[in-house]
Amino acid sequence: MNEEVQFYIDDAKESMEKAIHHLQVELSKLRAGKASPAMVDSVKVDYYGSPTPLSQVANVSTSDARTISIQPWEKNLIGAIEKAIINSNLGLNPSNDGMVIRINIPPLTEERRRDLVKKTKGEGESGKVSIRNIRRDANEAIKKLQKDGLPEDVAKDGEAKIQQLTDKFIARVDEVLAVKEKEIMTV
Repeated sequence: MNEEVQFYIDDAKESMEKAIHHLQVELSKLRAGKASPAMVDSVKVDYYGSPTPLSQVANVSTSDARTISIQPWEKNLIGAIEKAIINSNLGLNPSNDGMVIRINIPPLTEERRRDLVKKTKGEGESGKVSIRNIRRDANEAIKKLQKDGLPEDVAKDGEAKIQQLTDKFIARVDEVLAVKEKEIMTV
């Protein structure tokens, strides 16, 4: 295998791995009825005038399957954290006892579960599109090498390897989606 072609194959594989990782991160933000610290990862707290991720100003944990506990490192931040959670449009209602903020996660309704499955499938489709775009870019790079003198059979082998990678990663997207859908639909 030509070194340049191998470079594009390796690059495509690495990019596809990143696409799978991104999909997993996005799916971890979807609430499956269980409390998870990842649910509040996107919350930014006004910390002395600058928006700061919640995880950098408080300890975020789950005390049980339905409760997220947030313990601020500075007591005077309790109000700011509570306000940030309410303003984050996550649909969460925090309550505090002056020391710890607790967020109770209500059980999901059947309708909400179906909506989440649709959203999951949408994220999966975005992941597949990313993988196909990576395939297209790699194939275009190999075609350009072919115009610059790369033998046709080497180019065809490279494109075939990239197609195998694409098929493998699209199957992985389907596996990740199946696991998430099962998690969402489990009552």
